[in-house]
Amino acid sequence: MTMTGRDWAAAIGLALMTAACGASDTDAAQTAAPIKRIPLPPNEFIPERIEATIDELVAEINKSSIQPMQIAVLLKSLHDFFAPIATGANRAMGELGVSGRATGNVLGSTDASTDQEQLTKFQTEQIQRALAEGAEGIAITPFGEGNATALDKATAKGIPVVTLDTDLAGSNRSIYVGIRSYSAGEAAGNTLLRMLPKGPGTVLIHGWADPIWLDGVHRTDGARDVFEKAGYDVIVHQSIYDDEAKDVEAMRGQIEDADPPVVGLIGMFSDSYRCVLAADAARATGLPIVAFDFAPQTAEYMRQGRIRATHVQRQYYEGYLGPYIVYGIKSIGLDAVKKILAPQLVEGSLFDLGVGVVLSKQVGAYNDFLGEIGAEQ
Repeated sequence: MTMTGRDWAAAIGLALMTAACGASDTDAAQTAAPIKRIPLPPNEFIPERIEATIDELVAEINKSSIQPMQIAVLLKSLHDFFAPIATGANRAMGELGVSGRATGNVLGSTDASTDQEQLTKFQTEQIQRALAEGAEGIAITPFGEGNATALDKATAKGIPVVTLDTDLAGSNRSIYVGIRSYSAGEAAGNTLLRMLPKGPGTVLIHGWADPIWLDGVHRTDGARDVFEKAGYDVIVHQSIYDDEAKDVEAMRGQIEDADPPVVGLIGMFSDSYRCVLAADAARATGLPIVAFDFAPQTAEYMRQGRIRATHVQRQYYEGYLGPYIVYGIKSIGLDAVKKILAPQLVEGSLFDLGVGVVLSKQVGAYNDFLGEIGAEQ
């Protein structure tokens, strides 16, 4: 359920009353059960190393004393790209709840506005409301640096904050769970590089150049560096995410005007499928195209063989890890949590989920996998 305003406050308030009752119950430690993870069916797309790290974290939490905790999970949305994050977060909250350790809600905005300032303001209000109602931990997909001050007020009170999908490196958040943007772009670039004809040639990147979103810039830079080091010319097209027709038309012109000619296209975000539309508009249907994420349009073009591969971000694990890390910080401490996360922890506080590569011939199997774990988008 997606809630805003009064509905959001009512839901969090009910959860907090439940948490308060549990915290005052002197028999809480006796009635709480060990955390039991819901097993996922065996599948080639399951990241085994990440699963092993989660198992270790849960095992250490189970050794600690029971400390009931109210957790607020605040997502940009519960739909599309963010739906698998919500699925993972709900599953983790359910497992923690059954064991008597946590209560809370997974909440997302219903505002479809593309106004970044308004969305940031709304999420800041959500953070403030959660703190006022007594939330003891926050996992969040932030809209931008405008949320940092509100989150820093939480950390100043000793409340752990874990960012998901988008980082706020300048804030005092404890851990970021997502991808290392430059490395992800580099990995995607290398996938396309293996498909390109020998140069000279131009590669068109449907990417991001505006420093308002540094993760997007870094991902784009990772791919660009791969092609430039290999001797190709590069055009970085700034995604016009809120106007598909204008976006495609601009890329069409870039393909037609490129000198040397475009030999391949790569998209860095969930709207990567637009590269196919642009190639069609420019009558360059034979160009190799590589994408990012697994939007329905991308999956359909992969079935047709028009997109040869995509790179998936494991959003389910972003959501699933958020509540567990927040609770782990409370129960065993931040240093102990970081020690357990060390196999995937880089730069001191970034849990790098990496990206998975899905080839066009694997699109059906990957879609089935998402269905099995309830993480379709």
